[in-house]
Amino acid sequence: MERDDRSVNRRTILRATGASVVGVTLAGCTGGGSGSTEQPENEEDSSSTKTAEDESGDAAESSGGSSDFGGWMDNVSNFESVTDATGKDKVTVKVGAKGNGGAYAFAPPAIRVSSGTTVVWEWTGKGSFHNVAAKDGSFKSEQVNKKGHTFEHTFKESGTYKYACTPHEPMGMKGVVVVE
Repeated sequence: MERDDRSVNRRTILRATGASVVGVTLAGCTGGGSGSTEQPENEEDSSSTKTAEDESGDAAESSGGSSDFGGWMDNVSNFESVTDATGKDKVTVKVGAKGNGGAYAFAPPAIRVSSGTTVVWEWTGKGSFHNVAAKDGSFKSEQVNKKGHTFEHTFKESGTYKYACTPHEPMGMKGVVVVE
């Protein structure tokens, strides 16, 4: 019996169905999905700057030294060095900044502050729902996708505090606060 290559068989249908499911699943994981708008890759996004701002709007300096924090920052695309914000009472970090293939970053991703400094995470409203959750459980915000929403934490103890956006951690949406 001669085989007709144009006929549809069970394996062909299963392959096509499997490919469709994988494609839809990946699109759901990587897309904004929440109605948020993202800027094209070639446009400058002011939320991706490597400076932290204190409450007066003054920018903090970026330090020349870099640390890998035990590999924690290895897949964070917008991490180059630790931003020095020591001596500031309040420092702002953008949530949903440009990085990691979309609006899936903190800016700046790593900051150095003095003991007693309050870090304010401010949502850009881009990239989907985000949160801020310390790996050691010392602080955690709710998942939000609202521009201007803030969450703050005052760091009283010296140490290195690693944090991430829980749903986007595998994409590299991670940060570090170094408290002196």
